[in-house]
Amino acid sequence: MNCRTSLSSWQALTTSSERLKKQHLKTLFDSDSGRFDKFSRHIPGVLFDFSKQLIDDSTFEQLVSLAKESDLAAWRDKMFAGEKINFTEDRAVLHVALRNRANTPILVDGTNVTEQVQSELEKMKGFSERVRSGEWQGYTGKSVKDVVAIGVGGSNLGPQMVTEALSAYADNTLNVHYVSNVDGVQLAQVLKKVEAETTLFVISSKTFTTSETMNNARSSVNWFLESAQDKSAIAKHFVAVSTNLEKTREFGIADENVFTMWDWVGGRFSLWSAIGLPIALYLGYDKFVEVLEGAFEVDEHFKTAEFEQNVPLIMALLSVWNTSFLGHTSQAILPYDQALHMLPAYLQQGEMESNGKHVTFDGQTVPYTTVPIIWGMTGINGQHAFYQCLHQGNVIVPADFIASVEPQVALGKHHDVLLSNFLAQTEAMMAGVNEEQVRNDLQSKGKSEEEINELVAHKIHKGNRPTTSIVLDKVDAKAVGRLIAMYEHKIFCQGIILSVCSFDQWGVELGKGLANNIEAELTEENVAYEHDSSTAGLIAYYKQKRNK
Repeated sequence: MNCRTSLSSWQALTTSSERLKKQHLKTLFDSDSGRFDKFSRHIPGVLFDFSKQLIDDSTFEQLVSLAKESDLAAWRDKMFAGEKINFTEDRAVLHVALRNRANTPILVDGTNVTEQVQSELEKMKGFSERVRSGEWQGYTGKSVKDVVAIGVGGSNLGPQMVTEALSAYADNTLNVHYVSNVDGVQLAQVLKKVEAETTLFVISSKTFTTSETMNNARSSVNWFLESAQDKSAIAKHFVAVSTNLEKTREFGIADENVFTMWDWVGGRFSLWSAIGLPIALYLGYDKFVEVLEGAFEVDEHFKTAEFEQNVPLIMALLSVWNTSFLGHTSQAILPYDQALHMLPAYLQQGEMESNGKHVTFDGQTVPYTTVPIIWGMTGINGQHAFYQCLHQGNVIVPADFIASVEPQVALGKHHDVLLSNFLAQTEAMMAGVNEEQVRNDLQSKGKSEEEINELVAHKIHKGNRPTTSIVLDKVDAKAVGRLIAMYEHKIFCQGIILSVCSFDQWGVELGKGLANNIEAELTEENVAYEHDSSTAGLIAYYKQKRNK
């Protein structure tokens, strides 16, 4: 059985968790002046400080032992070698091949996929340069001004997050707009901003059958044809990222304007592929390559660093420790850079879709929590929204705080104010404020003993809230690539350590299938499926109101 609870390291960690639950982070800092040096790591462009996590020397050693006992190194090597570690779908897991800047051969079923990737990158380069230079022209001979990227899930979140993160580096050659929601409001709002003769649509769907994406794509074509009045013009304004050439041809997209994907790339790990075409169009192909290069640097670190120094692995071990041993069921992602405002949503998909599983590798029920609820927002806004709960709530939420040394935009003392908040919050969450400190503070403000007694309990902060601080040199293209790759490898390590398959998503597929059946009931006559009374009642209510 693959359940990790039988491992000696797991059992040792269970004992350690009971001991450390009685410990306070402030005490750990008071008793060890070298704690920061001991529990922080550097990789190019990144400082990773995990000293404010509730661990000690022996616990860290036990966590590393857990990784070793889980055969993590062997699994890592299998992934990089192209072995089919996504065994429920019999697929390799090779998002790392998409940014393999060394161009070393990686074989899948005897085919060197590195050559395929390089060919597709060259195609992306040529296309993005033609569009950005104005060589690519629409049906009236005008160059492209706006790109509308249509996709959902991994076909949307990754490219949008990166373009938002790096918008300060855009040269205003093109505007990019994203449509992911099948709610017509989003598409309508985008189409109001663009002109048909100067707009390029990028439709991203591996199968070219995804309901939400294809509905948005068809509505976009209808809108476009109101101006163009000629179906042949579709070829000048619509391109696709897909593997289904039959469907893209039916849609009116020329084969040479279809960019391919592979079944060894999961959607949530696909921004490095042609799914990232909107990034190259918006920022320029060179910037897209810099994102790949940053990720490749982390790939090399992850492949070669000793476990004790391996940042993505340490990130995973801390998450397993907090979730499966200390019982903290959520984790906050708190970027103190406005550029990274979409990172929490992106990582929410990455981690929860990957590791939200209930059985081990061999199909046995998992007796521990496999994934925390991932949520968050930019730190400054969060401070005025939910940090009250993080500081004094009766739940403990481990948090990743992310900031940069150099701002994208230098404006007075803004960045110093931003970073002072970043630093203060993690210190406050670690140390808290005890009763004695509260009493002394209130006395210094002239409060009476009676007033102090009324207030003291309300103003105590217990602290002991674990945080990790990730400090980037600057949020540039390489830094974004590094950061995403760190979390990707963290997700992989979590899955291996917890013995769950991180690279399928059968829960997503279940919802899609049911939605297709219900869509037919809502839009066609004499179609009915069996449902529970609630679902049947809701369908009937909707149809009755809609038909009126």
